[in-house]
Amino acid sequence: MAYPSYQDQFNTTIKVGDKDVQINVGKLGQQASADVLVQCDDTVVNCTVALGGESNVGYFPLSVEFMEKLYAGGIIKGSRWIKRDGRPSDGSILKSRVIDRSIRPLFPEGFMREVQVVNTVFSYDKNAPDDMLGMLASGIALAVSDVPFEGPIAGVRVGYDEVGQKFIFNPSEEQRANSKLDLIVSGGLESIVMVEAGAQEVKEDFMIQALGAAQEELSRICAQINEIAAQIGKKKIEFVSEKALAEKKSALITPFFSDIDMADIVKKEANFEETGLEEKLTAITEKINADENLLQQIAAAELGEITLGDVKAAWHEAAAKAIRAKIINEGIRPDGRQTTEIRPISCEVDVFPRTHGSAMFKRGATQAITVTTLGSPSLGQLIEDMGGEDVRHYMHFYSMPPYASGEAGRMGSPKRREVGHGALAERALLPVIPDQEAFPYTIHVVSEILSSNGSTSQASVCGSTLSLMAAGVPIKRPVAGIAMGLISDGAKYQILSDIRDVEDHCGDMDFKVAGTADGITALQMDIKIKGITLEILTKALAQAREGRLFILDKMLACLAEPRPEISQYAPKIVQLTIPADRIGELIGPGGKNIKSLIETSGAQIDVEEDEEKKIGQVNISSSDQAAIQKAVDMVQGMMKVDTIGDEYDGVVTRIENYGCFVNYGFNKEGLVHVSAMSTEYLDDPNKLVKLGDTIHVRISDIQPDGKVKMSMLTAEQEEQAKANRPARPAFRGGRQNDRRSAGDRVSGNRGGFDRNRNNRRRF
Repeated sequence: MAYPSYQDQFNTTIKVGDKDVQINVGKLGQQASADVLVQCDDTVVNCTVALGGESNVGYFPLSVEFMEKLYAGGIIKGSRWIKRDGRPSDGSILKSRVIDRSIRPLFPEGFMREVQVVNTVFSYDKNAPDDMLGMLASGIALAVSDVPFEGPIAGVRVGYDEVGQKFIFNPSEEQRANSKLDLIVSGGLESIVMVEAGAQEVKEDFMIQALGAAQEELSRICAQINEIAAQIGKKKIEFVSEKALAEKKSALITPFFSDIDMADIVKKEANFEETGLEEKLTAITEKINADENLLQQIAAAELGEITLGDVKAAWHEAAAKAIRAKIINEGIRPDGRQTTEIRPISCEVDVFPRTHGSAMFKRGATQAITVTTLGSPSLGQLIEDMGGEDVRHYMHFYSMPPYASGEAGRMGSPKRREVGHGALAERALLPVIPDQEAFPYTIHVVSEILSSNGSTSQASVCGSTLSLMAAGVPIKRPVAGIAMGLISDGAKYQILSDIRDVEDHCGDMDFKVAGTADGITALQMDIKIKGITLEILTKALAQAREGRLFILDKMLACLAEPRPEISQYAPKIVQLTIPADRIGELIGPGGKNIKSLIETSGAQIDVEEDEEKKIGQVNISSSDQAAIQKAVDMVQGMMKVDTIGDEYDGVVTRIENYGCFVNYGFNKEGLVHVSAMSTEYLDDPNKLVKLGDTIHVRISDIQPDGKVKMSMLTAEQEEQAKANRPARPAFRGGRQNDRRSAGDRVSGNRGGFDRNRNNRRRF
């Protein structure tokens, strides 16, 4: 069957876990190299692969986009002025990176035409993960397109059902929230290509079980992708590999390196020593272009001119081969370390005086500064996506300016790599961050990379742990991270602990592992080969644990545990809870009450509703403890349910001839009758109190309509007051002083009617 047109669409179903995924090819995107529409439950994702022209940028120009549209979840953008979906969110960037890192190793070496993979979410259902549907659609689209691709490739998200004691593939959002594991694995028929994970301190053997289960599921899915490609796949385009051309040039250039001690040069490069290599390679370029015999060979092979760039490329290729051979055959790395050896580590806390928490972590030539800032819960980040709105109270950002790698370059908004590294560090620390009930703060962490030479993201994890503890954040356990590498020739391999830049550049794997002494909290793996086996991953995780514990010991020697108190410069926060149905009362019409509370106390007051627990969380924050206490007293007074006998200090707000009105608690008012103001007879309240006076009062009665009667007297004093009260004047006739009983009045000469208006009747 040929690649389908709109009139002749191809439809099939692939089972992922316990769910069916519907596949349609040919319905949309007719002019692209391939277009695949996938649907699971009500989540619909469309993937388009487009092939561009040749590129001369010097690297494979692959771009992957993940387009989240708010309309997919039935949402209109909350901004009043801008309704168009804006720049990609951090979440969509991370989803793009997962797909990019999964497919990039599977394009043939030397392929330099521009390729763009675009995933668009048209409908979103929380029961089916859109990112994994996008990963599946991308794998199918590349398999059936005319783009050279050494697949198949697919991806699954793995969760864990504690009740059923089993792994779940592509869990719903609710299942993910209840899972101790959130693992994304992409791979082919027999090997794993990419890993991304967050976990609640799981053991290494548990992680290996999850990876094994994912590999089995991926093998089954990829077999079905191969069947689809066999039926409707386009013929792959032919291309001339740039790598083949480079290898021919390298074969002619390499003999000119015989005068250079390569082993010495590589070692010096690894230690940032001045080598004079640039001048030597320039001299070799001039020598090559002066060799008439060699130039004739170059012309015959149609290799073009040999430039300094060609010589540098050949040099780096030769150096990489020398480094790899030394590691595989002797277990010796460019800087002389053994395969399990960690570079020298130094740590420092309280680097800056006015920040709430700061720390420096340095491992070899990699150096990270991390600063922690604490704020009120109202400063959390509002996230608006297809699933609705959410608030983050813990944020981790990563920044790596060009000077960190000794270069000059553009400064500005964060690149995708910075977004990804920040998310990885955040994921690593999230399991140990206290919840809002235990520590009601917004936590903002920023890692600044000052020097980069391998594993800056894991240096961020280590520095952030120290910074959080220095700030007094009661994290559950300290977290450390390490980057593992791999050098393999197909028959033999070596796993490297704490890789540095030169080992990353010429190696086959970058496997980042973060966790506590109790287990793994985050994983991220990228490879340059076509896939790796579970055997390698098992050994890498075991070796990573040893390295992680070594690094933790170094960190804890600097700061053993979180400080018992937060910084003097950080706001202090007290959290109160109130019934959810009284939140409106606290806020008041148009925010009147809470604004008055804030203005009067001088503290910041925020209210959030916990719908699940049916309570309101009131967070009171200020750098002034007295302001906090004043706000606490006011809120508690306002929320307190009055009972007879409660006593308050209140302020006189109004005086009448029958008594005075007193403001107590917060915006509550009660009447003190003149008879309850003194034990002696008092004919005028103004003789005893004045407007603005603070007096001590007691609730003596609460009327059915909520009106409160108060007294300035104790119960004993009220009895005394009754005794001292003058007797009423004797009856002297007239209606005003008529003291006859109701019965007397009814039987009098009033026309024979009951004077009760609600019960008039003739006697």
